[in-house]
Amino acid sequence: MTELIEKMNAALGWELRAINMYAHYAANITGIHRLQLSPMFNTEMTESIEHADIVRKGIVQLGGIPVTERNPLAIIHTNDYMEMLNYSLETEIRAAEVYAELLPLIEQTDDLYDSMEQIYLSELKSIEEMRLLVG
Repeated sequence: MTELIEKMNAALGWELRAINMYAHYAANITGIHRLQLSPMFNTEMTESIEHADIVRKGIVQLGGIPVTERNPLAIIHTNDYMEMLNYSLETEIRAAEVYAELLPLIEQTDDLYDSMEQIYLSELKSIEEMRLLVG
């Protein structure tokens, strides 16, 4: 149980980091790419808020204490949209890896498994979308 809570807290830390990163990039994107990428970054931010809420509640249901600090990997400031997309892709890949490690720790018949699997699949979808944008 402790390993599961620790892994869920790691996932929560990545979601909290993604919230900050996407909000930062949505505010800092400039030029013609702003029209497409600012709404996309805002959508990703909102999705990360929703994921964090689900993970946080799961941690509490398991008797754990959810982290309040984001993953410590630096959020790199840039005005280059390709760098923003590459940093976003890296974040989505790392978050997906944590969810992939987390799923085997949960009984497949558990409602928590369904919730975490849905988030994992959402992360995989975001990875593919970012990969298409990066080219």
